[in-house]
Amino acid sequence: MTTAADQASLNTLSVGTAGPRIAFLHGLFGQGRNWNQIAKAVSGPDGTDARCLLVDLPDHGRSPWSQEFSLDAYADAVAATLRAAAEGERWTVVGHSLGGKVAMVLALRHPELVERLVVVDIAPKGYGSLERFEGYIREMQALPLDELTSRGDAEARFAEPDPGVKAFLLQNLRRDGQRWRWQVNLDLVAGDAALGVDSRIADWPDAVDELPAYEGPVLWIAGGDSRYIAREDGERMRRHFPRTRLFTIKGAGHWVHTDAPEIIVTALRRFVAGSDG
Repeated sequence: MTTAADQASLNTLSVGTAGPRIAFLHGLFGQGRNWNQIAKAVSGPDGTDARCLLVDLPDHGRSPWSQEFSLDAYADAVAATLRAAAEGERWTVVGHSLGGKVAMVLALRHPELVERLVVVDIAPKGYGSLERFEGYIREMQALPLDELTSRGDAEARFAEPDPGVKAFLLQNLRRDGQRWRWQVNLDLVAGDAALGVDSRIADWPDAVDELPAYEGPVLWIAGGDSRYIAREDGERMRRHFPRTRLFTIKGAGHWVHTDAPEIIVTALRRFVAGSDG
């Protein structure tokens, strides 16, 4: 069985030429470049404030696909990619949603790589199922790839009514010659969603609970209008990450970095500089 850890190095995009190293991990159906504007702002006008690495997680973007989902394998694949990018150096790792889970598992499994951790609108717990994504999955599966004539044709046929969500999902659509395909491993995600409450993507691996706590500083960012983080999650978060500081951004939903980019940039700059945490 092929897992993410068996795959070649993950696809990355570099932003910035000097300064501390920051890795950005996206959420489900995302890509590393979703963090591009944030990374450009954090690295500064001349690119010398930070060296950012935007990572495509396994089964996403231009990274290799796996046959079986595993948070541990995702984290190990990111670890191998960071080591290859800067041997012996430590990183601030920023992860949103699924990427936040991967970032947490990375910090617990490979603490020597992670100098600081930023977890965006997710908690170290199982979320039951991928029910909230099932409509998106059906819409993507229903798009007749063999009939598409252009990206405009795809946009017209795609059923999603929310233009922001539509653009986010259709970023995964790629044209190879005269054929269209999904870059994201849609079959893997759909198969996981079909497991219902046994979803591995929505879950939190029990084995991680046996690992020592990560002792570095952690900035835990929550969207004030999001439901992904509950009050009772704080105890579990501090069990794994005792130096956690929760920062809630009012008016922001689950895609916090899209809803409040300026606040995220300011918070990241302060945190990386050691002013917070």
